[in-house]
Amino acid sequence: MDATPGLRRDPQPDLEAVGEDVELVARIHAEIARDGPLTFARFMDLALYDPIGGYYRAEAARPGREGDFLTAPEAHPIFGAALSRAVADAWDRLGRPAPFVVREYGAGTGTLAVALFDGLARERPDLAGTIRYQPVEAEPARLDALAARLTAAGHGAVLERPGGNGEHVDSIDGFILANEVLDALPTHRVVGRTDGLREVLVGSDGSAFVDVEAEPTTPELEARLRADGVTLADGQRAEICLALDPWIEGVAGGLRRGVVLLIDYGYPARELYDPVRRRDGTLRAYLRHRVHDDPYIHVGRQDLTAHVDVSAVERAAVTAGLSHLGTTTQAEFLVGLGTESLLQAIQADPATTFEGHLAVRSALLRLLDPGAMGRFRVLGFGRDWPAGPPPAGFGYRLPRRPVREPEPTGVGDHRGRPATPPDDTAE
Repeated sequence: MDATPGLRRDPQPDLEAVGEDVELVARIHAEIARDGPLTFARFMDLALYDPIGGYYRAEAARPGREGDFLTAPEAHPIFGAALSRAVADAWDRLGRPAPFVVREYGAGTGTLAVALFDGLARERPDLAGTIRYQPVEAEPARLDALAARLTAAGHGAVLERPGGNGEHVDSIDGFILANEVLDALPTHRVVGRTDGLREVLVGSDGSAFVDVEAEPTTPELEARLRADGVTLADGQRAEICLALDPWIEGVAGGLRRGVVLLIDYGYPARELYDPVRRRDGTLRAYLRHRVHDDPYIHVGRQDLTAHVDVSAVERAAVTAGLSHLGTTTQAEFLVGLGTESLLQAIQADPATTFEGHLAVRSALLRLLDPGAMGRFRVLGFGRDWPAGPPPAGFGYRLPRRPVREPEPTGVGDHRGRPATPPDDTAE
């Protein structure tokens, strides 16, 4: 494992120079002029996934030190190495089916895949002839670069490309993985009022996008809050991601037997919709490793995210026919997978430099810190999962103690850290 992803200090970015996708902005204004105010979910779908100007449809993948935010795989390969142990455990528990497929949603540049398959090559070479990899990407054109990266790392033989429609349609025995995907699904915005729920739509004043309050465009918004047991306070803003249910249904439909692992920042509904700590909601924009709360600037050039309703995800997965295998924090999950032994192996490797030693320790602290990535949620679901203990990583629990998270600063090295006011305690 390469223990040194690189240490450097970059100058502060010029965010004004980033601009916006002018053509996309013009098309959104034209749609509003023609059809009236848009739901925020429609606006977010265009801003992120429009085939021509959407943020995630750009030629270059967005995560990474050269991009707008860091996710756990970019922090250090030790993250992927730990997940490789979860994959191997699932294969063993399912009776070692062949082939065994890893299907990754939001595969990006292949950073996680390379680290995961490197880990399997080191610790579980018996899986080498059985494992297959199916990446799922918003921008299919990136798959060539991903394939080249896998080949350069010695893992080109595991790759299975999607069909002509850009999708993997086969039902697999395997391990489905989505790291920080759910937070970028298009979401509706709502606000509580004394006379009932209102939806926050996107209007236009001719030159800029503006919030427009209106009656909810679908009864599903109030139904979601009722299912969550939530009533918003007067003036409380929130996000409701109705896209969760069809997305999870589609993912579950592609699993014949195995595990679905979802990793993201979010909370159970009672915490996500806390009227004190999250009175203004969790919608945030990320640009050049800076976070702010204006979704209407830098359209097509900045990431938009909202924290995940963990309760809704769990309900949707069970409704889709999956069994709930466990929900934990990223810190507990990674420790449960043995990050301590992975760290010791890196430290004992004669090829590890002093800089590499510092890099892996720094990254691991960030991945485990309950005030940073360590508080992310890890949700496991299964189909035809055997009776017995939970999957690897879900059986460990850290000692409970009060934790004070850092206050938002407007500067973040990964999505989720400074985006919302903190909880007072670790769960």
